Amino acid sequence: MRILIANDDGIDAPGLEMAAQAASRLSDDVWIVAPSAKRTAASSSLTIAAPVVMARVGARRFSCSGTPADCVVAAMAWLFADGAKPDLVIGGVNDGRNVAEDLAYSGTLGIAREATFWGVPAIALSRVKKPNIRAGDVDWLAGLLGALWQRRAAWALEAHWLSVNLPADLPAPLAQPMIGRDKIGREAEVVREQGDVVELVFPRGRAHASTPGDENAHIDAGRATVSRLGWAGGTALDDAFVAALNAS
Repeated sequence: MRILIANDDGIDAPGLEMAAQAASRLSDDVWIVAPSAKRTAASSSLTIAAPVVMARVGARRFSCSGTPADCVVAAMAWLFADGAKPDLVIGGVNDGRNVAEDLAYSGTLGIAREATFWGVPAIALSRVKKPNIRAGDVDWLAGLLGALWQRRAAWALEAHWLSVNLPADLPAPLAQPMIGRDKIGREAEVVREQGDVVELVFPRGRAHASTPGDENAHIDAGRATVSRLGWAGGTALDDAFVAALNAS
């Protein structure tokens, strides 16, 4: 079983090491391709027609100058171009929960989405900031990943992947949440004004808004959330609506 791990927090992030240790419980063929620096909120962006620098930093471990999704592309199109593609792609473990609108913004989820474009099952892992790290956390995560892999027929559908959010304490019961609303990038701070030019900063952080049953509610109650997401799951338009468009 070949596993590829990437993240958006950078090659030296503790969460990446946690994912690598957990994956190593499942396979001895684990590869890491991670950004050379933190690339938060990079979503699925790619670096097109511009250089992406890859640096070998260890055995089966590479640093990538590009985005989180670039890491997956580099692995599929270059690193494994003449060999077997991964059986599973893992994104994370992200430093912070990925909930609500993060489904679109998150580089961690962008990794999983990019993997599905290559037909590879993917799991995006995130955890609350400043978790209560314990010795058994890696073993618990390895058990969860193993159970998800064994049951992949239930979730690894075309164009779909899993998003898993871990609470502060492990082990934790699992829950399937509703998708909430808790947007990042809600405010703009003026850093500098000079004539018609204004320099803005969109501060980090979120409101931590929550409604019963959403991701934040479950995570704050100590549960780990598991969501199946997809990029090709749109709802069909009503036939009468389409007919009206054709008649217009």
